[in-house]
Amino acid sequence: MENLGGVYPFLVQLAPLQFHPEQGLGKNLEKQPEVPSDCLRLSQENKGLDVGNMAEIDGHQNLFGLMKQRFLCFKNQKYIKELEHFQALAEAQYPKFMVIACADSRVCPSNILGFQPGEVFMIRNIANLVPAMKNGPSECNAALQFAVTTLQVENILVIGHSSCAGIETLMNMQEDVESRNLIHKWVVNGKVAKMRTKAATAHLSFGQQCRFCEKESINQSLLNLLSYPWIEDRVRRELLSLHGGYYNFNNCSFEKWTLDFKECNVQEEGSSYTVKEQEFWC
Repeated sequence: MENLGGVYPFLVQLAPLQFHPEQGLGKNLEKQPEVPSDCLRLSQENKGLDVGNMAEIDGHQNLFGLMKQRFLCFKNQKYIKELEHFQALAEAQYPKFMVIACADSRVCPSNILGFQPGEVFMIRNIANLVPAMKNGPSECNAALQFAVTTLQVENILVIGHSSCAGIETLMNMQEDVESRNLIHKWVVNGKVAKMRTKAATAHLSFGQQCRFCEKESINQSLLNLLSYPWIEDRVRRELLSLHGGYYNFNNCSFEKWTLDFKECNVQEEGSSYTVKEQEFWC
């Protein structure tokens, strides 16, 4: 198993994703659509809106007032300026990525990785877990099926993060104890990662074990993705790549790696994996 905790001596600059104009997402077609009059009015009325910070706002009405300001700011500064792009998105989407991220409010992939509308099909859940196919239907694998079989995304990226309460809950759970707690019933999808963590880190503190499991659970989710035949088939044919990502919001760094499918050994009784193309962004 690869060690993903090191710091790599280089910086990586994120570039905006590129789309094919023939797919309807190009921004520089010759004919520019006419901007509706109400959009022009909003553009003139809402310049320089202060989008504020929700943490500093009190009261229900004030929160939605701030939300309204943010929406109008988006419409004025983004939608109107890229009207052609958004009109094309209204007709169809051609995302390159499927992202599975944690529901934690501090982890917003569109914010930290700069994803733009139309670039990513996304689902978020507690602890960014992907259940194995044998565990039955879930919102996560339903979204996966649509992204892979209908949208035919080329990449699946599972993003974990530091100080994950879902992973801490998983690590604290007692073994073989039936729980009616819905959170417990969900995070148990990461029990294989927990067992791997316990075996590898018995000498470490509980906090260090949780940090280890935060990354190990990402890799277990990547292996679980291969339990779906329609994912495994496209990965085998090199039409789909599976990636892991880890966002540390304590120091604002991001680790990225890719599952090496050819070196993986996926079995019911136990799986092994290798990762490649590791990068550290800071």
